[in-house]
Amino acid sequence: MDFSKYPAEPFKIKVVEPVKMISKEERIAAIKEAGYNTFNLKSEDCYIDLLTDSGTNAMSDSQWAGMMIGDEAYAGSKNWVFLESTIKELFGFKHVVPTHQGRGAENILSTIAIKPGQYVLGNMYFTTTRYHQERNGGIFMDIIRQEAHDATIDIPFKGDIDVEKMESIIKEKGPENIAYVCLAVTVNLAGGQPVSMKNMREVRKVADKYGVKVFYDATRCVENAYFIKEQEEGYQDKTIKEICHEMFSYSDGATCSGKKDGIVNIGGFLAINDDELFGKAKEIVVVFEGMPSYGGMSGRDMQAIAIGFREAMQFEYIEHRVKQVRYLGDRLKEAGIPIVEPVGGHAVFLDARRFCPHLDQEQFPAQSLAAALYVEAGVRSMERGIVSAGRDAKTGENHKPKLETVRLTIPRRVYTYAHMDIVAEACIKLFKHKEDIKPLKFVYEPKQLRFFTAKFDIAE
Repeated sequence: MDFSKYPAEPFKIKVVEPVKMISKEERIAAIKEAGYNTFNLKSEDCYIDLLTDSGTNAMSDSQWAGMMIGDEAYAGSKNWVFLESTIKELFGFKHVVPTHQGRGAENILSTIAIKPGQYVLGNMYFTTTRYHQERNGGIFMDIIRQEAHDATIDIPFKGDIDVEKMESIIKEKGPENIAYVCLAVTVNLAGGQPVSMKNMREVRKVADKYGVKVFYDATRCVENAYFIKEQEEGYQDKTIKEICHEMFSYSDGATCSGKKDGIVNIGGFLAINDDELFGKAKEIVVVFEGMPSYGGMSGRDMQAIAIGFREAMQFEYIEHRVKQVRYLGDRLKEAGIPIVEPVGGHAVFLDARRFCPHLDQEQFPAQSLAAALYVEAGVRSMERGIVSAGRDAKTGENHKPKLETVRLTIPRRVYTYAHMDIVAEACIKLFKHKEDIKPLKFVYEPKQLRFFTAKFDIAE
């Protein structure tokens, strides 16, 4: 292996969790019982679990040690003081509101910043984010660059906002009708694609011109910072911390799930610069999350997340994290497996349209492919296509995203390159008999965020 291209794990393994591969017959029975939805599978029945990188990370010895000094005071915990100061130092925001995870922060921001009928402009939707925006009367409009919707285009910073489109919509709708711009760094459903610093500056310039606020989804901001350091001119000698600090200087605030780049199992925050919005957020957090000094987290959780963010900004850590994901993507590309290009920071996305050309989008090719991959090798992945996109609230018709993908999401500090090899071999083997992958139909469809709990059966 070329260790400059794929660096070895920058850690030693101290604790292990045994896993086992159940038989193919047992996997067939398990996926059928789960309604062909990988979310409904039991964790113990999954050999390599790539469902998500959210809360599935391995914490360091420093984080575990930090949990031993958890101050579980209902108010004023010393761990909250440490977390608040850490976020202010690393991200540069004036105010911080803790939440149990990113979803809690999305709920609070949407509640305080959206008036019914206003538009939220974003660089591609994310499922829970859009749900909270629409639940509070917002209308989501996608302003990501057009290339992001094409899995075959390999260009840097595919998550950039189309600034001309952004300005055109602001002019058309009127600045007073724009709640805010939601800028995700990186863009999950586009394949974990990063946003350039140049684009962030341009977005800020247009937003200031019309008096529109810009809020980031900072969930994978450290990964985004790595791509800037690696690929954007003028940042090669900057530290990850310096890059992150500049990134957020172009925003008015951010929601963040600490379960990703915070390298923990629970926790998140909402950061804001505006004093009035901060006052409203503190009122809402008490109703939905807990006190403004813990927000649904225990003291030990807050200590772990603060340490996790500091560790995440160490170059050796983030270099290995991104390049381990890239290793899997490179192996699949070399074998001719269709994936979303370029490979992003947290996952490799199989392009289900090209993987399963015999299936129409209404036959749920990504859902079928995810189920088939589990049966093939006990690898749990996630559908990110028509099922995740949901239905139009007015017409009841399925949203049909241009990207129909299966996300192979790599938890942080959990798996080795050998595990990536097993995943790659399973995808390659499955691709050779892809015509055997069957279409699916709904047998149970919840009204909201259906991909989490829906059940399917083979469509005859």
